[in-house]
Amino acid sequence: MSTVLVQAARQWIGTPYLHQASVKGVGCDCLGLVRGVWREVFGAEPETVPRYTPDWAEPQGEEVLFAAAARHMQRVTCKTILPGQILLFRMRDGAIAKHLGVVSRGVPSPHFIHAYAGHGVVESPLSDPWRRRVAARFSFSQG
Repeated sequence: MSTVLVQAARQWIGTPYLHQASVKGVGCDCLGLVRGVWREVFGAEPETVPRYTPDWAEPQGEEVLFAAAARHMQRVTCKTILPGQILLFRMRDGAIAKHLGVVSRGVPSPHFIHAYAGHGVVESPLSDPWRRRVAARFSFSQG
């Protein structure tokens, strides 16, 4: 399954960044990428995504993205970073989690695929600065 997930995510590389979008080759944000991979692998999305702002309710301190991930995926507690896992990031210490990526390559040199403003969908090394921001990992499976 992890190979299928990574192949699906890699097909999105080069898609421009577009807030709230989820259309391969046209535009997406980090959630749109994960939603698009979900649709390609599992079919229909598990819930309708409400409109959201780029700050993901950060001023209110609400863990909107974390809660949604926990509703539809299994939290990973093992230490090993594996291809196909979903990474949830906090962009600052003490802030809410508001960025997602799909692990594309595991140890010894982990990489992940994600979408962010100014870059679109790219594959990046999971460098120490990124690794420090990981708030949780999830198993990308229906449920």
